[in-house]
Amino acid sequence: MSQTIKFHLDENVNNAVADGLKRRGADVTTTSQLGLMGVSDLEQVEFALSENRAIFTHDDDLLKIHQKGIEHAGIIYCNQNIRSIGDIIRGLILIWEVLEPEELKNEIEFL
Repeated sequence: MSQTIKFHLDENVNNAVADGLKRRGADVTTTSQLGLMGVSDLEQVEFALSENRAIFTHDDDLLKIHQKGIEHAGIIYCNQNIRSIGDIIRGLILIWEVLEPEELKNEIEFL
């Protein structure tokens, strides 16, 4: 049985993205919601992995974590202020509809 991707949004992502994803039925957590503000990027990635959540970020430091070969449930990256909130939501929903969690594991998707 196929599963859908669950998302974790780090502290650099506007909460409106989480709201838009939730309205469309996606399972989403945020750094602020979980009291993870100020924890290291590595701790964010470890949390997301423990919950099998792909982490969405504007922080290019997470790309460096991937380059180091650190295991993760998937990183979805978008440069900050390049795309509108609506464009980001549409991109994430497309990933949610098309990919399964195991296809994103230890991979990076760019929006």
